[in-house]
Amino acid sequence: MQRNLTLQQLKNITLESQGLLRRSAFGKGKKAVLKALDHLGYLQIDTLSIVERAHHHTLWTRIPDYKTSYLDELVKEHQVFEYWFHAASYLPMKDFRFVLPRMLEVKQSESHYYNADPKMMQYIIDTMRAEGPKRARDFENETKKLGSWWNWKPAKIALERLFLQGDLMISERDGMQKTYDIAERVLPNDIDLTKPSSLEFAEYLVKTYLRAYGWTTVKQITHLKAGEAIRKNVNDVLRALIEEDVIEKVTIEGYPSVYVLRDVVDRRIAKIRAEINLLSPFDNAIIHRDRVQQFFNFDYRIECYTPKEKRQYGYFCLPILFGNTFIGRVDCKAHRKNRQLELIHLHIEKQSIDFALWVEPFAEIIKKFATFNGCDSIKLTQVSPLNNSLALLLNNIFCQYEAISAPIVALSSSS
Repeated sequence: MQRNLTLQQLKNITLESQGLLRRSAFGKGKKAVLKALDHLGYLQIDTLSIVERAHHHTLWTRIPDYKTSYLDELVKEHQVFEYWFHAASYLPMKDFRFVLPRMLEVKQSESHYYNADPKMMQYIIDTMRAEGPKRARDFENETKKLGSWWNWKPAKIALERLFLQGDLMISERDGMQKTYDIAERVLPNDIDLTKPSSLEFAEYLVKTYLRAYGWTTVKQITHLKAGEAIRKNVNDVLRALIEEDVIEKVTIEGYPSVYVLRDVVDRRIAKIRAEINLLSPFDNAIIHRDRVQQFFNFDYRIECYTPKEKRQYGYFCLPILFGNTFIGRVDCKAHRKNRQLELIHLHIEKQSIDFALWVEPFAEIIKKFATFNGCDSIKLTQVSPLNNSLALLLNNIFCQYEAISAPIVALSSSS
């Protein structure tokens, strides 16, 4: 018999599965990073540095003692690799075979976006075979050596094409500076290089989403994956898992049908704590906007790609999760030269929740986030809707931070 689940239960299952309900849900240190990545399936790589980059922010949210060096070390140790999931991502090396179909697709494509020069591609491969790993800037001065047509732009395009089609891999990183090497020198000797069938690939997607979220929908699994074939295979995998009693289909009135892992439903979910999670805009828990809007009643869009005059909330807003409820968002910027974290605009959207319940946990997480961003002062510039009591309370709490760090810039509240 199909059991009855409530919307609150589905929300809690997702947050539990995402590692957001328990402190140190994945453990501590570098081992926790690999465990978290194995569980979540991927981490989206962020090139923006308004605050600490999204891949680091996402791990810091789940691993209290996280250090940004951990991820770079795992890449260098070849336990983690970079490629595309739905965007540029870190993935566990054990899942390498599931990127092979995309690599082959790029390799066989003649009209791909990266229309690289074959001679430049061969030159890069030959150079790396002879001289070892290279960074993109190592090819910047090839113009004088190889002719005016063979300049930096073709080399960069060739590197990207070789990476996307799997001839090259990123062997290590120093921040956003990538080092490339021949794939065969990066891949572990025991790695499975068998190209998955279409059905195997669908099974990988289904199980990845079920493990990471506890439940999922067909729409989420097939996000950005065109064609009827993938949808058919996903549905076939889901039906097989239902027959095996691994998952069950649940319908809540007014919501799309979801597929839930039975062992997650039977598991004891952590108690919802009166704590704040400050999420990255690219956090795995919120990256599927329709899901968050439908099931958490939180309409979130990052606005850094939106023209300034059309932004509603701000350039780089971070969702604020209190327990299992999104109560608002805060537009942040780390002014690293001044070592100051600025809360440019704090938007409170769940007015029904007394701010006395969440203001102290919010202030505590902001102080920790400031430290994570290398900042030792905090500036709160604007609060909406205007609430002088809230603004003053936050300012007083931040002033307590002043005793152990640099001075807090005076608060200014405006509508």
